[in-house]
Amino acid sequence: MLSVGDPRGVISRIWAISGNLFWEVLRQRVLYLIGFFALFLLGSLRLISEIAIGTEDKIITDLGIGGIGVFGLIVAVFVGTEMLNKEIEKRTILVLLAKPISRAELIVGKHLGLSAVLALLIAITTLIYFAILSLNRIDYKLGSILVAMVYIFLELTLLAAFAIAFGVLTSGLLGSLLTFGIYLMGHLSPDIVKAGALTENPAIITFTKYLYLILPDLTKLDLKNLAVYGKLPPPQTLAFNALYAIFYTVLVLSITTLAFRKREF
Repeated sequence: MLSVGDPRGVISRIWAISGNLFWEVLRQRVLYLIGFFALFLLGSLRLISEIAIGTEDKIITDLGIGGIGVFGLIVAVFVGTEMLNKEIEKRTILVLLAKPISRAELIVGKHLGLSAVLALLIAITTLIYFAILSLNRIDYKLGSILVAMVYIFLELTLLAAFAIAFGVLTSGLLGSLLTFGIYLMGHLSPDIVKAGALTENPAIITFTKYLYLILPDLTKLDLKNLAVYGKLPPPQTLAFNALYAIFYTVLVLSITTLAFRKREF
């Protein structure tokens, strides 16, 4: 938990940590991914226009949204798992903890800095996405796609929280694999429950139900297919799903902070 003795001091320290991480990540040329995204989308547009005549507009619209999510996922996973793990391995974490900074402030500040990087990445790639669609006269649903981008951001910040958690508890490589595992299982969690029910084995059914409750249901944040056709869930569903993502993110960060406090350096 964060210290409440000096709210202004807490906020300023978290702001400093998040700002340092933000600029550090940008110096690592992470934003080169934006160029790769533009090349990916332009290449896909040319290829799909030749092999999917008549349906290319919908395919490229859907592929672009998916691409933004995938490139953001790469940043969330690899930066999230490495940023604290690298400092722990190099023992520079001792310098940070020697300052009047709590471990909770360090975790929250790192997450906010990474979230800012993800927000910038999503914003720029979304602008490139819209520009390419407009230049090629491909019709798209602006409002629904923008909402879908907001939920991609919520999903990535949740996965960033998991990445930080695994980076604290495990090695960088294992943490990355576990975070990708959370991503895959989170998108398959409803299907896991259905598969368990098909076995008609009470033990497996119970296990899959508990697994569904523990794992984040990332399908709640996946609006890509709906956004392509200009459709969205009802406002109350959108609000509930956003709160679900925020609650889950705070929960993961809280658990990470507790684990980080017990770790000796």
